[in-house]
Amino acid sequence: MLPRSLLALALLAGLISPLAAAEQKPIRVLIVAGGCCHDYANQKEILKKGLEARLNVTVEVAYDETKSVKPVFEIYKNPDWAKNYDVVVHDECAAGITDAAYVANIVNAHRNGLPAVNLHCAMHSYRWGNFGQPVKVGADNASWYEMLGLQSTGHGPQQPISIAFSDKDNAIVKGFANWTTVNEELYNNIQILTGHPLASGTQNIPEKKDKAGKVTPAKDVTSVVVWTNEFGPKKTRIFSTTLGHNNATVEDARYLDLVTRGLLWSVNKLGEDGKATAGYAK
Repeated sequence: MLPRSLLALALLAGLISPLAAAEQKPIRVLIVAGGCCHDYANQKEILKKGLEARLNVTVEVAYDETKSVKPVFEIYKNPDWAKNYDVVVHDECAAGITDAAYVANIVNAHRNGLPAVNLHCAMHSYRWGNFGQPVKVGADNASWYEMLGLQSTGHGPQQPISIAFSDKDNAIVKGFANWTTVNEELYNNIQILTGHPLASGTQNIPEKKDKAGKVTPAKDVTSVVVWTNEFGPKKTRIFSTTLGHNNATVEDARYLDLVTRGLLWSVNKLGEDGKATAGYAK
């Protein structure tokens, strides 16, 4: 990235076009992190540093340290909360937030064109009603799932997940090798709405024996774990992965590379070769 003084001189001299100059502006990222059940205090920093090391970005963090299922982020209370950002990384765990107006203010920003990257427990946030069953498109409890493009409501035990990339020609995952995580939570798929799967995860669920001695045999369970979506009338780009429960996964270079590419895709700065377009890679 050129210093501003040199960039201005280059523009005046006609050495670069205004479009090329505009591409030098960093991507403005907001990470929203906090809530129940995860080490968000550290994970927000891992994500921030991981993105900054890979991309031409500025990263702001909105963090709630309450560790409850009802983290409330002041930024979301502002009707214009999204205006200063190019993309939002949803890394909150807010299963207990059922204020429809509050959630609508978040979702509407994406419906109106703000890209999003959704990580792990974001998929289990902002839910109410009979969310354990497939929601109906347009229902009052469906908007968050419609934005995600896939509905998930629960997960299995912490066991390794074998990740297999499916749409291997997609720029987000092009060239990525299948890999197996450390202990992670495999989120279920209640229904795929408008999401486009990029990878599935398979987890072995160990044999269980209840107090009465009844044995449930071990089994393999497979779910979509990485996908994209185009949301709303503006076909806003939405990238999601249910991976990312433990710090060891979040700080894994393979995970950070995946999230980086998903973010680039969401803001239309990812080339067909899986590389950032000019001016955005470090």
